Amino acid sequence: MPAPHGPRRRARITFSDSAAKQLDSITSEAELHALDRALVVVSVDPTAGELLPGDSTGPRLRHYIDDVERVRLVTALKTVVVVAFLEG
Repeated sequence: MPAPHGPRRRARITFSDSAAKQLDSITSEAELHALDRALVVVSVDPTAGELLPGDSTGPRLRHYIDDVERVRLVTALKTVVVVAFLEG
């Protein structure tokens, strides 16, 4: 019999057009690893980071900073996390 509460499902990650362009410009393996680490965090916990000020007319944006890998992401939504901005 399966456990009543199985492992938590990760959110699906997608990129805005501008974030996809930023991603295409990353050539360093270390930078890709750092970004991947931050993406895993927000896919497992889409509420990671700080909620940015805003109103309820659009998706709420969250600002996530990984101080160890020096990566900053701005994300929106929950089951599908849209990465709007990358900073490495």
